[in-house]
Amino acid sequence: MLKRKEFILGAAVGLSFAAVATAGGVITWPGAHAAPAAAQAGRLVPSAGAAGLAFAPPQGAPLSFADIFQQVAPAVVQIDVKTRVQRPTAIQIPGFGAVPIPGGPRGGGSGEEGEDDNSTTGLGTGSGFLISADGFIVTNNHVVENAEEINVKLSDGRELKAKLIGRDEGTDLAVIKVEGDAFPFVSFEETAAPRVGDWVIAVGNPFGLGGSATAGIVSAMSRDIDPAGYNEYLQIDAAINRGNSGGPTFDIYGRVIGVNTAIFSPTGGSVGIGFAIPAATAKSVTDRLMRGERVERGYVGLGLRTLTADGWEALGQPKDFKGALVESVTEGAPASRAGAQVGDLLVGVNGEAVANSVEATRRVAAAKPGETIRLEVIRDGRRQTLNVRAGVRPPEDELAAADEGGSAPGAVKPSESETVEGLGLTPLTAAVRSRYNIPESVSGLVVTNVAQGSSAARLGFQPGFVITRANTQTVSSAADLRAVVEAAKRAGRPSVLLFVRTPQGTSVVPLPFAKSE
Repeated sequence: MLKRKEFILGAAVGLSFAAVATAGGVITWPGAHAAPAAAQAGRLVPSAGAAGLAFAPPQGAPLSFADIFQQVAPAVVQIDVKTRVQRPTAIQIPGFGAVPIPGGPRGGGSGEEGEDDNSTTGLGTGSGFLISADGFIVTNNHVVENAEEINVKLSDGRELKAKLIGRDEGTDLAVIKVEGDAFPFVSFEETAAPRVGDWVIAVGNPFGLGGSATAGIVSAMSRDIDPAGYNEYLQIDAAINRGNSGGPTFDIYGRVIGVNTAIFSPTGGSVGIGFAIPAATAKSVTDRLMRGERVERGYVGLGLRTLTADGWEALGQPKDFKGALVESVTEGAPASRAGAQVGDLLVGVNGEAVANSVEATRRVAAAKPGETIRLEVIRDGRRQTLNVRAGVRPPEDELAAADEGGSAPGAVKPSESETVEGLGLTPLTAAVRSRYNIPESVSGLVVTNVAQGSSAARLGFQPGFVITRANTQTVSSAADLRAVVEAAKRAGRPSVLLFVRTPQGTSVVPLPFAKSE
C-alpha cells in the first residue's frame, strides 16, 4: 500500500532505492515527549492523576474491560464481501517464463462468455460499527471497494444485506447501510482527545472469528504513514489482525476514538503496532458520506518530495530547511497555469509555513475547488507567491496509475557509456529503451554500470535506472551531469541531488562526491 511514486501535493518521502520496509517490516492495510511545566533534575515521581481529566480511568480500571465490551460490542459488526476477480491463465516458471495453466480459458469464444470464464468470485472479510439507529455503518474503503455483494453479521447473529452509501479513497473510509431501525450504535468522541498512555479497546472480526476484543494503550500520536497524506494515525498496541480493518477503537468509556485501519508487521500478524484513523477525521468524512456527498479535495497538480538533511544540503540549503521540493508539475494543471516550476521550493500555503510535503498536501486538500490558493515558493534564492485556482483532486487510483514499472536487465558494454562519479551512463536511444523497457515518456540518462566500492554502489544504483535530473537541471547526456557536478563542487557542496527512475518508482537521493586523494 505504500508503493506510489508520488502524490500530487503529497508526501513522497522514501529516499532510498529499496522498497521502503522500515526495520524489515511492512505496512499492511487490513514516542512520548515529556514536557513538564517546570523541568526538574533527579527522580521523576509518577502522579496519582488529577480529578476531571477527560481520560482519567474510573476506579478499578484496568482490572477488567468486561463491562465496557458488553456495552459497545452490540454495535460492532462483521462485514463479508464478494468481489469479481480474474482467474490466472498462466504461471511464471523460472527459465521458462509464462506457462499456460492446463484447462485454463481459451480464446475464440464470445467476449462476454470469455470474460465470465476468466473470472471467479473472491471473498473478503472485515469489520465495521453502527453509528446510527437506522443502520448506517462505518468501515474502511479497502474492505468494501469493488464489492459486488456486501453482507453484515450483527452481534445477535442476524445476517443482513448492506448497500454502499459512499466511500473515500483518500482517508480509506466508507459508509454502508442495512435496512431496519432501533439498531444499537456508538458515537465518535468529539470533545476529549486521547493521550499517549491512555487505555484503548479494539473490537472486531480478526480472521473471521467475530466479536473479538483486545486491549492496550495509545502508543503514539500523529503517525504520518498515510500514502495519500490525509490521515495522522493513532498508534495503538491493542492487537490488530487481518479482519480487524474498519472496526472501532474505544476508550475506556466506550467512546469511538479511532477506526482500525493498518498494522506494521514483518510477519503479517500482530506485533503490537496498529494504526487507527482518529475520530475527528473519521466523523468529518463519514458525516458527508452519510448525506450522500462526495468528498472533494483541492488540487493544484504538484508532485512534492520531502528531502533528508543531506538532500537539502545538496541543493545548497541548510540541513534543517523546512519545506518541500517541487519534483513535478502536471501539464495543464492549476499550478502549471500559475507558473510553478520543477525545482521550486514550496515553503508556505495561504500564508502559513509548511514543514514538509505532508503539511502542504493537507493545506491544499482542505481548500474547496475553485478557491484561490497562495503558494509561497523559493526560486533561484528569491521568495515569490503563486496564486493558484484550486481544481478537484482526481481519484487516488488515477494518481496511482502514474506509477511506472520497468525491468533492469544486465549491463551494456562499458564502451557504450561514459562514467561520472562511479556511474556508467548512456543517453536514451531506441535501442536502450528496448533493452531496459523504458517508456517513451521517460527522458534522461540510463545507468549502464556501477563502479564497485563507489558511493553510487553503496546507495544501490543498478543498471537500468534512469537519472532524469540532477539538482534542478534536466540531464540528457553525461556532459550535462558532469557540468552539474562540477558546479556543485565549486559551490562547496558535498553531494549532488539525483532524481532517479527505478522499477519501484521515482527516488531522490543525494550522491556524495568521491573525496580527492
